[in-house]
Amino acid sequence: MYPYMYYPYLMYYPIREEMSRAYAEIRGSQLAPNLRGYVTFTDIPNGTEVSVEVVGLPPYKPAQGDQAPIGPHGFHIHEKGNCEVGDETDPFQQAGGHWNPENQPHGHHPGDFPVLFSNNGYARMSFFTNRFKSKDVIGKSVMIHQNPDDYRTQPAGDAGKRIGCGVIKAY
Repeated sequence: MYPYMYYPYLMYYPIREEMSRAYAEIRGSQLAPNLRGYVTFTDIPNGTEVSVEVVGLPPYKPAQGDQAPIGPHGFHIHEKGNCEVGDETDPFQQAGGHWNPENQPHGHHPGDFPVLFSNNGYARMSFFTNRFKSKDVIGKSVMIHQNPDDYRTQPAGDAGKRIGCGVIKAY
């Protein structure tokens, strides 16, 4: 079978292009002390595959009155690779804001990811992005938020408190 039959874009990119990978180990804050997991960044032709698997997410709670729902959970890359908890009521502030090297409005930052849906505390997801390669995010952090990202509130999507963080390292 012709190897490009289903993947015509491979005709223009070497199959053995230099691949690099990065990963982050997620740890929860006092707001989600059982939260644990991994995120991997794998270079593939034309971009990066991002995969995440976490356990210990808080259970979904619908919005009530003026309180935002808990979950689905905002999921982003933040500017700095610092996951010190700091203030337990407002953790991981040392990670800075969303990674936004192109100075784009929120919803279109390279670090804006799809939300994580908790299935009895477990979430697993993979997606493709052409906004960066894995080497570009090493030294930054991955953040999981308590609330869903609305993808429009500036500058960070009103995703609520930070409940899980991991520093991105070379694989």
